[in-house]
Amino acid sequence: MNIGDVAARSGLPPKTIRYYEDIGLVRPQRGENGYRRFRETDLHKLSFLGRARSLGFSIEECRNLLALYEDEGRASADVRRIASAHLDEITRKIAELQAMRDTLTTLVEACSGDDRPDCPILTGLSRAGAD
Repeated sequence: MNIGDVAARSGLPPKTIRYYEDIGLVRPQRGENGYRRFRETDLHKLSFLGRARSLGFSIEECRNLLALYEDEGRASADVRRIASAHLDEITRKIAELQAMRDTLTTLVEACSGDDRPDCPILTGLSRAGAD
């Protein structure tokens, strides 16, 4: 398969595929003409990477997961450790976003939104910066 074929089948843009090749996540063969020739195993790796990235795993986490995926002697505990750490990070980010939403909701609800110059949103933001 050429890069266009593997891009269409994996759902990844060619630029991303080239990047994954540049950083060593995939290693397609090269034809005599120098063009990339992707195998089914490359397509499978790219699909794996696309799914992992869509779940927010970092490139380094993807590298580690891919290495574990390819290691038939792997311990599932190693995979679980990576996924659990990532889940903890997602949970932390969600809590931060919920706190941001709650604060902003309070500020927006306190603002009358009329022609008067006083604005609880600006007051609240100036207090937050003073902490």
